[in-house]
Amino acid sequence: MTLDTDATARRNVFVLVAAQAILGAQMPMIFTIAGLAGQSLAPNACWATLPISFTVIGSMLTATPISAFMQRYGRRAGFVAGALGGALGAAIGAYGLYIQSFWIFVLGAFFTGIYMSAQGFYRFAAADTASDAFRPKAISWVMAGGLLSAVLGPQLVKATAQSFVVPFLGTYLAVIALNLTGMFLFAGLKIPKPKAKAVGDPVGRSRSELLKTPVIAVAMICATVAYALMNLVMTSSPLAVVGCGFETSNAADVVTAHVLAMYAPSFFTGHIIARIGVEKVIALGLTILASAGAVAMAGVELENFFLALVLLGIGWNFGFIGATTMLTTAQRPEERGRLQGLNDLIVFGGVTMASFSSGGLMNCSGGSVQAGWQLVNLAMLPFLILAGSALIWLWMRPKEMRA
Repeated sequence: MTLDTDATARRNVFVLVAAQAILGAQMPMIFTIAGLAGQSLAPNACWATLPISFTVIGSMLTATPISAFMQRYGRRAGFVAGALGGALGAAIGAYGLYIQSFWIFVLGAFFTGIYMSAQGFYRFAAADTASDAFRPKAISWVMAGGLLSAVLGPQLVKATAQSFVVPFLGTYLAVIALNLTGMFLFAGLKIPKPKAKAVGDPVGRSRSELLKTPVIAVAMICATVAYALMNLVMTSSPLAVVGCGFETSNAADVVTAHVLAMYAPSFFTGHIIARIGVEKVIALGLTILASAGAVAMAGVELENFFLALVLLGIGWNFGFIGATTMLTTAQRPEERGRLQGLNDLIVFGGVTMASFSSGGLMNCSGGSVQAGWQLVNLAMLPFLILAGSALIWLWMRPKEMRA
């Protein structure tokens, strides 16, 4: 039975890896240029990263509805809906660029968040049909699909950013094409639709009860901190690179290195979790995130940007995949939709706050680009302390009291 289950899981992983690679390419594309495009359109430089913030807001607000939609209609329908949302967002964003309207551009960014939210459930879908032994590897391999998106996305930015008279318009048209073609991949998914609830079926724990469960609470804290800090620094990095005298192509290369570092460790993260335990992998991720901030604050040479963003990607990988694995081990089947929606609402709520803060810290809190970049990275410290303290608290509790 286990072999049959994992055979289906491997098929689903293959589909989700392809989706992560092709459809997922739009996220590094948008995160590379949205801040730069926003800076050219915004009436105030402090609002440059507002489009990225609204993408994250869109993701946060649609996480729970998409999770409920998948719980009722299945993963395939949810992922197709996400791709259609991404296409709509790119179309509105392209129109905003064409007529030079900052607020229409921001509106398009909000709808892009529908795709970002749906993409976040790829990792959970990988675990749906996997055995306990295969689950960490399935999650890691799906995340590893981001390697191709890390290469494809920024290269598409280079090829399309100046392909029209209106800067970045070609990039948004390319995003539309990725969504409309990539969504056909989901025809290959074989994940059973959740059964309709019958009278007497277990309903699982309430949201408040889930949040009071130590392992779930710590998993959510660590996932939120890892993702939010990655977004905080990554959102400002193209502005910092260009502001320090380098080219847009250099910013795209830095983002490429960052996204490669986000997903390359996924080939072995699951094996490391199985070998040394999920808590140690999360702790390692938090430590690497701290080292990324230290490298970024040490200087603004191109090498500093590359190394800091590579470390930022690796730290996110260990922290986020570790926290995701921890979360999936604490859920019951009847709680899946409720818990995953709640988790992503909280995670992307934190990412939204980080995204809003990023532009203000970068452009409006220091006397120069360099000073703003220092503040962005210094802001990581209290949240790393929070996540580290939560993890230590969980370690100190008896195992029977964690679940």
